[in-house]
Amino acid sequence: MVMALAILVAIFLISPILIIIPMSFSTAISFQFPPPGYSLGYYQAYFTSYDWLQPTANSFVIAILSMAVTMLLVVPASFGYVRHRFRGKSFFNLLMMSPLIVPHVVAALAYYGYFSMARLNGTLPGVILAHGVLAVPIAFLVVCATIKGFDRNLERAAMSAGAGPLRTFFYVTLPVLRPGMMVGALFSFLASFNEAVVAIFISGRDAATLPKKMYESIRLESDPIIAVVSSLLIGAVLIGVVTSVVFRRKPKNVP
Repeated sequence: MVMALAILVAIFLISPILIIIPMSFSTAISFQFPPPGYSLGYYQAYFTSYDWLQPTANSFVIAILSMAVTMLLVVPASFGYVRHRFRGKSFFNLLMMSPLIVPHVVAALAYYGYFSMARLNGTLPGVILAHGVLAVPIAFLVVCATIKGFDRNLERAAMSAGAGPLRTFFYVTLPVLRPGMMVGALFSFLASFNEAVVAIFISGRDAATLPKKMYESIRLESDPIIAVVSSLLIGAVLIGVVTSVVFRRKPKNVP
């Protein structure tokens, strides 16, 4: 019974992929399944279209820089929250979690009003700052959990051997915490890359992201190139999953 339910859930999750990928190779002028024919025409249209490539490049740039902004905020905040006691600690935790609690539409309206006064609407820095703040709760939870699991005796041992605070951090603390920080950075990247609501409000034309372009295309044009973009994103995810599985199963050289 459990296996049958698991199979049904898997079919439900996979079935959209089995429709989208064939449609990306379709020769139809609109969405049609099954496709009347197959070609690479829409892939060629995507890779030669400035209207699609520019938002794609913007999404990568914004996601990478917003990830950097998020980690610059989260890492020191996580160390302070986990390792120190101070007044208002519960309020600080609520403040860090607030971007996760507030609906994105409400946040988008707030960003639109504030960034209008700061003249950041329609600019890459504005979208980077907004996405960086929105990704803070997820990265904060991951990094805090990683720091809580860290054995501080390793730091004490390094300091007793003569290492200073900075040397201890870079040679002892950071190598142990690096996997957790990388996970937090990855979640920050994905949160920015997939975000559409705030981008619709504040990105404008020059800083348009790929999710915004996809939303506008499906709403106004029903452009089949959306199937191409979806297929490429699915392929990127599959490559990432397969790569991680291969590296995990790769046997380590034992001297």
